[in-house]
Amino acid sequence: MKELLSGNEAIARGAYEAGVRVAVGYPGTPSTEILENVQRYKDKIYCEWSPNEKVAFETAAGACLTGARSIVTMKHVGLNVAADPLMTLTYVGTEGGFVAIVADDPGMHSSQNEQDTRNYARFAKIPILEPSDSEEARDFLVTGLDISEKFKTPVILRTTTRVSHSRSLVELKERIEHVPQGFKKNPPQYVPIPAWARPMRQRVEKRLLALTEESSNSPLNRIEWGERQLGIIAVGIAYQYAKEIFPEASILKLGWCYPYPDKLIREFAAGVKRLLVVEELDDFVEEHVKALGIPCDGKNIVPNIGELSPLRLMEIRAKIEGTAIPEHKPIKDASLLPPRPPVLCPSCPHRSIFAALGRFDVVVTGDIGCYSLGVSAPLNRMDTILCMGGGISMAHGMKIAGETKRVVGIVGDSTFFHSGITGLLDIGYNKSAPVIIVADNRITAMTGHQDNPGSGKTLMGDSAYQASITDFAKACGIKRIFTIDPHNFNAMVALLKESFETPEPTVIIALSPCVVDDRSALRPALKIDPTICKHCKMCLKVGCPAIESMDNTIKINPLLCGGCKLCQQICKFGAIS
Repeated sequence: MKELLSGNEAIARGAYEAGVRVAVGYPGTPSTEILENVQRYKDKIYCEWSPNEKVAFETAAGACLTGARSIVTMKHVGLNVAADPLMTLTYVGTEGGFVAIVADDPGMHSSQNEQDTRNYARFAKIPILEPSDSEEARDFLVTGLDISEKFKTPVILRTTTRVSHSRSLVELKERIEHVPQGFKKNPPQYVPIPAWARPMRQRVEKRLLALTEESSNSPLNRIEWGERQLGIIAVGIAYQYAKEIFPEASILKLGWCYPYPDKLIREFAAGVKRLLVVEELDDFVEEHVKALGIPCDGKNIVPNIGELSPLRLMEIRAKIEGTAIPEHKPIKDASLLPPRPPVLCPSCPHRSIFAALGRFDVVVTGDIGCYSLGVSAPLNRMDTILCMGGGISMAHGMKIAGETKRVVGIVGDSTFFHSGITGLLDIGYNKSAPVIIVADNRITAMTGHQDNPGSGKTLMGDSAYQASITDFAKACGIKRIFTIDPHNFNAMVALLKESFETPEPTVIIALSPCVVDDRSALRPALKIDPTICKHCKMCLKVGCPAIESMDNTIKINPLLCGGCKLCQQICKFGAIS
């Protein structure tokens, strides 16, 4: 039987079919739906959202050392968080199959950077597989687990936004059980103290040579001979684009691009007159081809920024053939549509936080989450974003550097549990005095409302201990801790004012549910009395999509308004009721 599946759904199906027993991760677009779909098989696979990617990676590693097949999922920046255990697991090795599924985001559709995960594979000296459609996503996961067990190595399965979210037919298969044999003690194998890590290091190099031979003979890499004037080495999703735009060309499809299949590359290069490497982001394969002494085109004509597409390959073909680059006009009616930048939802509790911060001249160190949108007009109330948890640590850094303005660090609840606690501990230990706001809506909202340690529920659907941000803050040495409903605008402003005047650190937990996730938080829509409204436009400065200004008239759209009353509290003339 065949089903139309997205790449993420296909990976989840592959985990089921391959006998995976443990699947863990941290949500992050474009990887999130993998574990959400694995949860459908929870009678066979234990699955969880871990507090962060490092914890998830270590959990899956522990599972694989018992002989259980395990997977860990994350987006590309999540692998930065998990890099520490990755670099040592490659020495320790695996027992049951272990695959880290890492979703890159060329074009930065929902990410703060555009890094290329393939560099981690070379850094760690482990295999990386790149599917080009959903069926390959399923098949490559199964193959990755087999490779992991055969060579005792972790394996990375790299997907991209296009593979993760595009759909194609997948032929479904039955599950094949892999029964773990249990952990067998062997300290020289599993404990990388220097005396034992040195021979581990040598084994890594021997394994790399064996993997290089295997990749050249793997069916994941194949030559499709066509006309010999142009040969294209295509990696991952770029294969689909190359087949569409260069149907007559010879293609070397790389699904297993590292360790590099040198024999196959040399064979292919020798059979074509001109060689072109088409890959998204870095010149990962191109650089190696040139190191082999093989001349080729690559990033001199293929962009190394952003996502590839058939249209971009049409431009590349025009460059190769010396013809005019085709002009791409927008779809006729689309050019008339207004831009729709992302904004905080109507009645989002984060909006009240930024509106209150707007009353003060402060520096706001932000973080990764829905509240990142506080940087945009008309709120304009975020000054930095670095990484998960950075909102707290950067606030501390600014204060100890002597920043004269008051400094506010803001994180969400999921981000706080992910990597904010250690930053707060640093503040308590080293005695700086920023104001830290935890925007606590009891859910991991930006990636699609996944549960976290503060939600009180697990991915398996079980009730769980609801972690207390207040208790964590106390344990970190913070004495001034307040919980407030941010929708109470005047109280929020008063608390901020008091906190800015206090020479010690303050943690403000702005607790209010996400109205998209918890509909019970919605209230009756408000309306503006046009006979009272003075058209001062103060209500527009909160940036609520429900408040509309047309033909010199300000109205509240009742289909959008969630009744949070922020605009009512800001209006000086009592025009909103």
